[in-house]
Amino acid sequence: MKKPRIYYGLVFFLIIGLGILSRKFAFIPLCIGDLLYAVMIYVLVRLLFIDKKALPIILISLVICYSIEFFQLCQDSRIIAVRKTLLGRYVLGQGFLWSDILAYTCGVAIAFIIEKIILKYYNYESGFCIKQ
Repeated sequence: MKKPRIYYGLVFFLIIGLGILSRKFAFIPLCIGDLLYAVMIYVLVRLLFIDKKALPIILISLVICYSIEFFQLCQDSRIIAVRKTLLGRYVLGQGFLWSDILAYTCGVAIAFIIEKIILKYYNYESGFCIKQ
């Protein structure tokens, strides 16, 4: 079954919106934003490599998330200046936390599971859910 990029693109922007909203409300735990960040990366990687199998998508997504998290250990003045901007803070984060690694792992796993459930029951041609 062909997976149209338009659906992944829409989900990508929806997750960005949810992630930004998660940082605006104090009652939402910070780990939810990190989890959504990982889901967004998974969807972006899937969008770019639409026909790849799940395992490479999972691995690439985790490598990107983990790399960005470990990059937060870098304290170069130029990187710190970028992190002080709104976009830099959203993309690069502020500081390294092991709990973020766990949140990223859970986020990618959740994205994979939801994608598999949707692909199992959704027919893109007709636009209807189907039982197989």
